[in-house]
Amino acid sequence: MFKTICFLRSVVWHIWTAVIIIPLALLLVLSAPFSGWSWLYRIANWWGRSAVYGMKWICGVAWRFSGEAHWPTDGSKTIVLSKHQSAWETLAYLALSPRPLCFVYKKELHWIPFFGWAIGSMKMIHIDRSQRTTAFKKVVEQGQRVMKENRWVIMFPEGTRMARGKVGTYKTGGTRLACETGAQVLPLAVSSAKCWPKGSFIKYPGVIDISIGEPIASANHTPDSLMHEVQTWIESEMHRMDAEAYKN
Repeated sequence: MFKTICFLRSVVWHIWTAVIIIPLALLLVLSAPFSGWSWLYRIANWWGRSAVYGMKWICGVAWRFSGEAHWPTDGSKTIVLSKHQSAWETLAYLALSPRPLCFVYKKELHWIPFFGWAIGSMKMIHIDRSQRTTAFKKVVEQGQRVMKENRWVIMFPEGTRMARGKVGTYKTGGTRLACETGAQVLPLAVSSAKCWPKGSFIKYPGVIDISIGEPIASANHTPDSLMHEVQTWIESEMHRMDAEAYKN
């Protein structure tokens, strides 16, 4: 019975997000040629808020922060590196971050109707994996531009969503970018798979924890050593926040 109720609530949430995303995606696409990133991000923020607050009201998925004192407030160049367990954090970070975010994502997402068209319009950083020799150079150039605009760059170092209690391979793209640009790294741990398991349509009621670590300076680090420090903090924090998932 409980799972049936969760399923029905999830259906309602998906209908809600479809009603929201289609007009906002079209607004983004039509606005993009005439607007700066600030206006486009405001639309994306509405989208993210509608999605996560809708999930809270409809599905009972709430959240809580810890380590909020670690949010950078001095305007330093910052690259956010986060655990990735579901699509929830993609929406939530747009809605809840204290600073505008610029996601680094693969160009193939542009093919997804409405969602892909929307993010393709938002002046974020996409990676064209068919251009391996120049792709990272373009990421560095775009990253420099974005950080000059007082936005934070955000990446998921494992590259894809990970099931609850699992650890992927932490790739050094984000720390390479930090070392190239002199940016600090802000690690985030998030336990979203407790409420939205990987590959599941159903959203279960509960509380998602988001923990913010202390910023880590990239100076005197190599990309590998910096990523080792990031991974160590994130995974130890995941064990603390969601100990049940790591019992085995």
